[in-house]
Amino acid sequence: MLLTGTTTIARPPEDLYTWWKDVERLPTFMAHLDEVRRVDERVSRWTASAPFGRQVTWEAEVVQDEPGRLLAWRSLDGADLENRGSVRFEPAPGGRGTEIHVEIEYRMPAGRVGELVARYFGEDPHQQLDDDLRRLKQVVETGEIVRSDGAPSGKHARGEFPQHPAQPLSKDELAEVFS
Repeated sequence: MLLTGTTTIARPPEDLYTWWKDVERLPTFMAHLDEVRRVDERVSRWTASAPFGRQVTWEAEVVQDEPGRLLAWRSLDGADLENRGSVRFEPAPGGRGTEIHVEIEYRMPAGRVGELVARYFGEDPHQQLDDDLRRLKQVVETGEIVRSDGAPSGKHARGEFPQHPAQPLSKDELAEVFS
């Protein structure tokens, strides 16, 4: 599965590159990441939440590093979740900060069946990446992730409020809305 996402953040590329390169910070805005620990300058160990209360772990290595411009990685052999990806930092038009372009490719455990089951239970990877980038923008620009009274625990609330694909209201629901 290939995921792509883009956001613009009101900070210079060098600042965002430095922020992202500190991989131990990533779980602060990536909802499914439980922990990332640096093993050495190029390798880190990742733990993430998976559907049905499972966890997956892997080690990843940085395969391309262009300070202020690009970070690329790939999982090492034996990963529970084989993946690779990159994040590019480009000056935004009009001096508005930085465009961040993320590309992640991975193989879902259980293949296409696992992908369909995850989506059925409200775990759409494309929406998750968009949400992660929104949270990154918030935390970098304001110092915190905006939370509502309905989800005060932030990313931990996803278990209480799972996302589901949009569906039209039933006739009864429509009648209730317009009564």
